[in-house]
Formats: sequence, C-alpha cells, structure tokens
Amino acid sequence: MDLSLLQSRLGHTFKEGALLQQALTHRSHSGVHNERLEFLGDSVLNCVVASILFERYSKIDEGDLSRLRANLVKQQSLYEIAQRLELSQFLRLGEGELKSGGFRRPSILADTLEALFGAIFLDAGFDAAKNVIRALYIPILENVDPKTLGKDAKTLLQEFLQGKKIALPQYNVIATHGAAHNQEFEIECLVPKLDIQVFGTGGSRRAGEQAAAKLALEAVQAALAKSPSSTRKTKPRTAQLKLAGIATIQPDAPLEKPSKKTAKTSGIAESNRVDETKTETKSSSKASAKDKPETKAEAPSTMTAEGEQVVHDEHTAPLFAVNQTKTA
Repeated sequence: MDLSLLQSRLGHTFKEGALLQQALTHRSHSGVHNERLEFLGDSVLNCVVASILFERYSKIDEGDLSRLRANLVKQQSLYEIAQRLELSQFLRLGEGELKSGGFRRPSILADTLEALFGAIFLDAGFDAAKNVIRALYIPILENVDPKTLGKDAKTLLQEFLQGKKIALPQYNVIATHGAAHNQEFEIECLVPKLDIQVFGTGGSRRAGEQAAAKLALEAVQAALAKSPSSTRKTKPRTAQLKLAGIATIQPDAPLEKPSKKTAKTSGIAESNRVDETKTETKSSSKASAKDKPETKAEAPSTMTAEGEQVVHDEHTAPLFAVNQTKTA
C-alpha cells in the first residue's frame, strides 16, 4: 500500500504517519480505529465549507446557506469525493468487511474521508486542513446552482411551474404492488395545462411522488423549450370599445393626423355647408313673406257738419265737391 500516492492526491504530506494510518483504519480491523478522528474531521469540514459558502455567496440568506452546506457535507457528497481519490484501495478493513464488500460501501468511504480531515488538522493545523478541503470542494461549487442544490424534485417542479404561472401538479396513486411489508407504489403526476402525464414508482408513496415529479420536471422543461412563450401568437386587441353607443379609443390605436389634402377638402365641404345654410335661410324668408296676407291701406275720411264721418277712396269724389256742383 503506497500511501504517498494518497498524500499526493490530498495535497498534504503527513509529518506523523501514524495519524494517516489511524484515519484509514475501520473499527472492524483493530482497536485503534478512525471514529474519533471522524468526529473531529466532521466539525472541521462543516466549518471550512461554511466559510467557503459565506465568502462565495454574499447575497444568499442564512437558510439557503444552511441548505447548501448540508448537501455539500452529506454522505453522498463525501462518497463521490472519496471515489475521485480512489480511497477504497487504501482502507484497512477487517476480514468480514472485506468479504462483504465494505470497501465499496458509501458510509465507510465517507467516514474515512472525514477522519482524514481530522488527521490533517491534528498533523498541521486548521489552515492545512482548510486548504485540502477547499481544493476538493471548489471544483464542485463551480458546477453547483445554489438555487436548486438540496431541493427535492417536488419542490423544484412546484417552483418551476409557479415561475411560469402554471397550475400546480396533481399526484394520484395508480396502483400498489408486492406484499404488505415490501410494497411498491405507482404514482401518476399530471400537469393539465401542458397535457403532461408521467408515472413514477417507489418503496413509499413519497418516494413514488418524488420519482414522478423528477420525470414531470424534465417533461415540462422539454415542452416549454419546444414552444417558448415568446413565439406564441397573441390575439390583436380591438381598436375600439363600444359601450352604451360611445366609441372609446384605446391607447394601442393611435390617432392619425389628417393630411393637408384632407384638411383642404374638409374646409371646402364646410364652406359649402355654410353657403347652403345661407341659401336655405333666404328661401325660408321669401316663403314666409308670400304666406303673409296683404292688408289694404285705410281710405281717408272727413267729418261732415252734422258730425257724420264720410270715407273717401280713389273712386269716390269728396262729398263737399258734389254739393258745390249742385249749388252752382
């Protein structure tokens, strides 16, 4: 077993080789094992990862930072790092664990990695452990989306649909298979607006819903990628609304300025209308004059000596002239 290769991959050379040996020893191998170093390394790891996240994501609140850290230091994440280091070939396991394939077990590999962090802290201090952990985690953070890391499939699907203003998905139990102590649930997930229907299975109802939600999220993203909202045709708005007989012009129907030719034409038409009005007024005045009855002027009259009034017209001679003729 060449431990120098492992130290090269870690980027740290141990001053005390015994600490490295202990960190690699499982409790099934001997009485001096790595569980205490694992406890110490777990605390160092959490502190360093918290420091990295605090520096890297200045605009993320405490809740999201805690979620990120929990997912970066969980067993699966540590197991993946241990596989990159090919840590399984350096483990010291008991015969029982070797026969049962303990060198491939995620829990053993994750615990051994934490024990190594604790051993480096004891061997060279906090800064040395911090440098090793940063070198292992920075490549992971380069490919991490802080908004989605650590969120389950149902949460991601719900948030995605809400962001697109689409109704939440529906989950239905379609069938259960197997014996009562070992059932498998078949779950249907529906997104009615997009006509999406997928099925997921799991050892529990919750596991089945998570499996269905993961498939539904992939289907929704694929459907929206084929027909983005930006390419959808929208119906043109009506330019006018007629309410109670009144046409209301909408903002999206701008008024057009009349051209000079139109203005001249409208001016001539207006002038013609004025002339027609004047003509009609004159005609009505003449018609009213004709309709009025003619009144004759009163003939002049004279008073006789006896006090009688005598009316004269153009055909009647004055009475006193007749009397004068008879006397002569």
